Amino acid sequence: MRHIHDTIHHCPVTATISLIGGKYKPVILWYLTKGTTRYGELKRYIDNATPKMLTQQLRELEKDKLIVRKVYPVVPPKVEYSLTTFGETISNVMKEMYKWGKNYLTKQGIHVDCEMYKGVK
Repeated sequence: MRHIHDTIHHCPVTATISLIGGKYKPVILWYLTKGTTRYGELKRYIDNATPKMLTQQLRELEKDKLIVRKVYPVVPPKVEYSLTTFGETISNVMKEMYKWGKNYLTKQGIHVDCEMYKGVK
């Protein structure tokens, strides 16, 4: 798998995309901006993700130090995910992506129907 230091060009945009780009990473990060979330909750929120894909995306975010995984030694297993201090800095990026995408969709005549950042102007 790729890692941020493997990029040939040291471009800030490429660095950002390499960290948050992925089929479900932006959605995972968005849900975690709301607070600590259990794996089962993430699976319900992102119901079209297979368990394998969701786990892979979570592991990559953890490897890149955007999120932290906490496992509780109980039966059944309890696993929680939360943003690291570094991961919390992505919140404003996510809001700006939402605004940009909303503007794009609106200009295309597409109705925006998304729970992400309701109330973002």
